[in-house]
Amino acid sequence: MSAYQPGSWALSGSESWRCLLWWWFLSWGLAVGSGDPWMSAEACRSSCSCSSTRISCVDPETGISSFPSLQSDAEMENITDIYIANQSGFSSINDKDLHRYKNLRNLTVTNSRLTYVTKLAFQNNLKLQYLNLKDNNLSSLSWRIFKHLNISYLILSGNPLRCSCENMWIKLLLGEEADIQELRCTEDGGARKLLSRLTLPNCEVPMATLSPSKTSVKEGENLELSCTTSGVPAPELNWSMALATNYEIETSGQISVLRLSNLSSLDHNSKISCIAENIVGEKESSLQLDILFPPKITKLSDAIPDHHWCIPFSVAGNPVPHFQWYLNENEVTEGAYIMTMIHDITEREYHGCLQLDNPTHLNNGRYRLVVTNEYGMDQKEVDAHFMRQPWEELGPDTAYYGEFDFI
Repeated sequence: MSAYQPGSWALSGSESWRCLLWWWFLSWGLAVGSGDPWMSAEACRSSCSCSSTRISCVDPETGISSFPSLQSDAEMENITDIYIANQSGFSSINDKDLHRYKNLRNLTVTNSRLTYVTKLAFQNNLKLQYLNLKDNNLSSLSWRIFKHLNISYLILSGNPLRCSCENMWIKLLLGEEADIQELRCTEDGGARKLLSRLTLPNCEVPMATLSPSKTSVKEGENLELSCTTSGVPAPELNWSMALATNYEIETSGQISVLRLSNLSSLDHNSKISCIAENIVGEKESSLQLDILFPPKITKLSDAIPDHHWCIPFSVAGNPVPHFQWYLNENEVTEGAYIMTMIHDITEREYHGCLQLDNPTHLNNGRYRLVVTNEYGMDQKEVDAHFMRQPWEELGPDTAYYGEFDFI
């Protein structure tokens, strides 16, 4: 799930309810097994049953208190479904419990004593999509647990959730789905109310505003960005970036200033984010650096034969440079048989080649590439030899095209 946005998971109507029922029955199906090959008794805990992709622990007599571990990492990485039910000794999901179940997609822990889920419980379960924690003992659950996930179905009904600001994100997230699940919370006096009707003073989703929202600055110049946050409780303010440019941050209250000095062209198109987060959720405001700089040829290589002949190059520059080729100091006129082709564009570079279709000895010589934009220019040269001259004496084993006969 990407950064939490209120309502981003909201399901609606009978169609979503049917989907949830389908997933619920699927989970029960996991408990009784399928056609998958079953693991040996040595590989699976005696209180559970295991196939190559599923683990089911439903016997209240033998019982478990934590997630089962299989014999090898490879066996755990193959697991996509875990179903746990009727376990009175199962009370928490901790940081390392699911660490090696990297391909886990569906997790059910129901009708047990689950009371606590740590914030890093699913840090390694990036494929998790379906999470059923129905009929447990959860009084609160942090949105940060799911921050990095993309969960499609979250079932929380039957838990003694508190009517607290810490759980407000669940109402905002599920929307109408909270009523479909008949999700309720408990007020301080013990009264139970529908979570969808929960209203609390001093409990607001944070906001973050980054200014300016867009910017174009020359390489070597300085830049100042300001981020203003709001929300109740007062949010924590953080910057997220990976830059070659030197910077410093000054924060006072809910305003933070980021000062970039001597901007590097290496940071063109880099993302800078200001993030406000509190107990209710988080909000991110971001921009991409638009750094203007003169072109630079970072690679100009010998011609290589492919479907066509190609003189490879890589050029950095912003704005987009103009390409001009010269052959033996004569300007190359591009057309159907010789043209500049850009094959890939990265954050700050253009990768391509001067493409030549069936070049002859007339195309042999010294090629010079000149790249220009309004901030400057660069040039480099390379020799290319495509075909021997017609009057050159050829031996019996000499190719007419000199594919590897570069000057």
